[in-house]
Amino acid sequence: MKTATTVDDRLAAILDYISSAWDALTRSTSTCEGVGDSKLLSPPVLYLPADFPVPPELHKRSAQEGVRILHLPAAIQKPGQTDGDELQPPGLLFLPNPYVVPGGRFNEMYGWDSYFIIRGLLAQGRVELARGMVENFFFEIEHYGAILNANRTYYLSRSQPPFLSSMVLALYEAGAAGQTGSAWLARAHRYIAKDYSLWTRKPHLAGNTGLSRYFDLGEGPVPEGLHDEAGYYRDVIVYFLNHDQESSHLAKVQNHTGPAPRYSLQVCQENGSSLSSTDLKLVHHLDLRSEFYKGDRSMRESGFDISFRFGPFGAETHHYAPVCLNSLLYKTELDMAQISTLLGHKAEAGRWHQRARKRQNIMRRLMWDRRRGLFFDYHFLQKARSSYEYATTFYPLWVGLATKPQARQIINNLPWFEEPGGLAMSRQQTGAQWDYPYGWAPIQLLAVEGLRRYGDQTAANRISCEFLNMLVKNFEHDHNLREKYNVVTDSSRIRIGEGYHTNVVGFGWTNGVFLELLNQLPPRWKQRLRKQSAAPDPAV
Repeated sequence: MKTATTVDDRLAAILDYISSAWDALTRSTSTCEGVGDSKLLSPPVLYLPADFPVPPELHKRSAQEGVRILHLPAAIQKPGQTDGDELQPPGLLFLPNPYVVPGGRFNEMYGWDSYFIIRGLLAQGRVELARGMVENFFFEIEHYGAILNANRTYYLSRSQPPFLSSMVLALYEAGAAGQTGSAWLARAHRYIAKDYSLWTRKPHLAGNTGLSRYFDLGEGPVPEGLHDEAGYYRDVIVYFLNHDQESSHLAKVQNHTGPAPRYSLQVCQENGSSLSSTDLKLVHHLDLRSEFYKGDRSMRESGFDISFRFGPFGAETHHYAPVCLNSLLYKTELDMAQISTLLGHKAEAGRWHQRARKRQNIMRRLMWDRRRGLFFDYHFLQKARSSYEYATTFYPLWVGLATKPQARQIINNLPWFEEPGGLAMSRQQTGAQWDYPYGWAPIQLLAVEGLRRYGDQTAANRISCEFLNMLVKNFEHDHNLREKYNVVTDSSRIRIGEGYHTNVVGFGWTNGVFLELLNQLPPRWKQRLRKQSAAPDPAV
């Protein structure tokens, strides 16, 4: 039996790991750190805004590091204005302040990861680093037209889930906005409003529902899908070949001459025998339709890549008004009302409240399923709710959008998602990393804080302990924290069927969520966590 002191040491070891990880994961374009891109294995290139002078220290450092510095061809006012895929060679986009990356292949600053990273930084007093990251997002809006999926040229066509107002208020409420708090808040207000406008105009409108959707403004396959996610699009073609009802996503390449296209592959039948040479020729001539690529790109803007939540491989993402996105926009509207009030703009605060009430009413009408007791994404072309149970049903709790009876039904349905290691993303075992049996740190935090908001402290503490206990036990084997976990087997050892297959070490948002969940536990639940962590480790 391990002693309490030993268990405390195990927790202390993770806390030490997280504290040192912030520095290990910090990058700075001013010193050419993080310019290399393992996803594309391209030469190190750093792009500056078209009208932005090269800082003298950067010019000197780039020569030392062998980094090429280029300017974007034109000033960018909105996403999609510049085709990032055509910028060759691809490169990192300049940001003025140091920032924390998630880890591994994710060697740049990401849109929604950064919110959870900032929460962790603030929890450990890393105020300057946290504020610098928010200032970087202001810089992205100003010079790259939007908060980007991440600061690479091939992300210039899409954003990520809108957490900017949450980042700003986290800083402000922590007293981390600097000495000129009100002036900084007024400046932040302008950038949040611009970010909000991206989601509330075409093409991000979900038809005439009054809600919003994810929509990447680029076309065709994503570069990382061709290079880093080896065989991904080939696997998609094989899937659709074997599912006739989905064959509308495939197109035959016309007038094909020369070498086989990039998706050439040998497909085997279920009995193991190879297809005939005639069939192989047909496969070589197949490509995915542009409509599929639009859905695929939009799924990546959602951050939930890869999941079958918006159809197989996210093929119909752009046809849905998602619960997660619209919950975050509802929160943005309430946050802007709060910021407007703090700045003394009462009339404007009233208008933001009005927008929030309108969105809330629409979401309750279109997305809430009273019979099943969950919020579902809304397919606005079919004018029907999805039937895909997904952990984003906890977002309306986190933002306070659900009624008390709705919250009670969601809480009663916790067993649909709850596993020994916390909450699984869905009940669908598709092989994709954002589906069953996998759990992700940010969803645990949003769900737990949503449960606390609606008064279920017991469930919030229980799920926190389940997830934290899994991290502690796996840390014993891995000596690190990972991007995702199998919450059914309590393990970081995973086998992803679709998308990229590695379980990245780092890991930015897991580090931040660990700190926040641990800090929110009452003393007696922390003691329970110590006892659970002292139990024999599972086979992982």
